[in-house]
Amino acid sequence: MRFQLSSAAALAAAAFLAGCATPPQPPVPLQASTITAKTSRIGVAMTPLPKVDTYLPGAGCLLCLAAASVANSSLTAYTKTLPYEDLPKLKEAVAELIRKRGAEPVVIADEVKLDSLPNSSAKGQNIARKDFSSLAKKYNVDKLLLIDIAELGFERTYSAYVPTSDPKGVLRGSGSMVDLKTNALEWYQPLAVLRSSDGAWDEPPKFPGLTNAYFQVIELGKDEVLKPFKQ
Repeated sequence: MRFQLSSAAALAAAAFLAGCATPPQPPVPLQASTITAKTSRIGVAMTPLPKVDTYLPGAGCLLCLAAASVANSSLTAYTKTLPYEDLPKLKEAVAELIRKRGAEPVVIADEVKLDSLPNSSAKGQNIARKDFSSLAKKYNVDKLLLIDIAELGFERTYSAYVPTSDPKGVLRGSGSMVDLKTNALEWYQPLAVLRSSDGAWDEPPKFPGLTNAYFQVIELGKDEVLKPFKQ
């Protein structure tokens, strides 16, 4: 693999910034009264799916990251060939569950790009950190249900140059529902799904054990998003 710092360097930068950022948003359970026949129109959207990649948290310095990237080069090359399966259709599956509860979902075909939205001026507990209010008029919706998959592929932790775990299938992100009038979170579910290989992981070029773990994290991640709407 040609050595690149793209995703791994971004992850290292994010980890650095997290130390001085605001605390992570805690989960907000979905209340039964949030989605009923009287509920206003709910837009259902996704952010752009990330490239399927390997993530090497803990390999912080550039030389550490270079060494870790080389050590995992065959896995990374294979990882980039893996498909999303039906993950892009997750918003349609959520919309169908909302419809069954009597509310009116609106599946938004466009990807919601968080970087293009301003930060929210409102602050406080359970307030979305981005201002989604512009989407209300754009899509004629009153609430936004957003599925944000931030990482997908494999994760292997490091301490500088030294791996501290075997690679695992990983899906990270969040699901949320925002009231577009107040920017309040009516549902927030962080997603952190990891799955080890059932057998030996280091079996190039197809890595069958890790491949199975990858497809399992996709299914488990989808289940975590869908579960609150099935109740």
